[in-house]
Amino acid sequence: MHVDCVSLFPDMFAAVIEHGVVRRAHEQGRWSLEVWNPRDFAFDAYRTIDDRPYGGGPGMVMRPEPLARAIDAAGAAWNARQDAAGKRAAGAASRVIYLSPQGRPLDDARVRELVALDRMVLLCGRYEGVDERLLRQTVDEEISLGDYVISGGELAAMVLIDAVVRQLPGVLGDERSAEQDSFNGGLLDCPHYTRPEVYAGEPVPPVLLSGNHAQIERWRLKQSLGRTWLRRPELLAARGMDARETVLLDEFRAELNSGSTGQ
Repeated sequence: MHVDCVSLFPDMFAAVIEHGVVRRAHEQGRWSLEVWNPRDFAFDAYRTIDDRPYGGGPGMVMRPEPLARAIDAAGAAWNARQDAAGKRAAGAASRVIYLSPQGRPLDDARVRELVALDRMVLLCGRYEGVDERLLRQTVDEEISLGDYVISGGELAAMVLIDAVVRQLPGVLGDERSAEQDSFNGGLLDCPHYTRPEVYAGEPVPPVLLSGNHAQIERWRLKQSLGRTWLRRPELLAARGMDARETVLLDEFRAELNSGSTGQ
């Protein structure tokens, strides 16, 4: 996968290529990144990329022309690289995404859909936002991290990159790591334990030491169902449960009411 980011602060993206599994995936060539500064595509000597909003009001709005030129340049560079490598395909999947609090909330299902893309263009807004005409004519979709506002789209873009890249084939050393993540299957993750066997007077649940893999998997599913019910019940309502899961959740509730840990 290739990612183009359009941002006034290109240096911020060093964070995603210098640390962790996303860095290793970048070094292995599983994904690539290029950042485009719209100031480089401004028309005047002052490299102006914003202006006052029509109709009045506070703040400034990012002008459409430098952003459009940056997005076009990113597309031309991508096509040239594909041509040089003999990989260009008419059906290559690419999306222009604007990170915005007005967008569709990002969830695990959308992340897994984005993994199938060949390329993402992430537009990072600043100030009061971006001229609506640019969004309407150039952007394919808007994505939000949640119902709050941050200073710009860069942090949101980096979150999106991290979420997508770690789902690419081969990025995580053990494919089961992604399969067991929170939200996989619509549930929160189960609790995890490691050494020591007893910490601050609390032991590891005995089932995890039993070696009985069927019972361990049953316990983990029950804990995932219970944790989702306690913390994010709307996820269960949207997902639904089969008969086995209903039994496990009933067990979890009974154990909770009795004061048992369900270990």
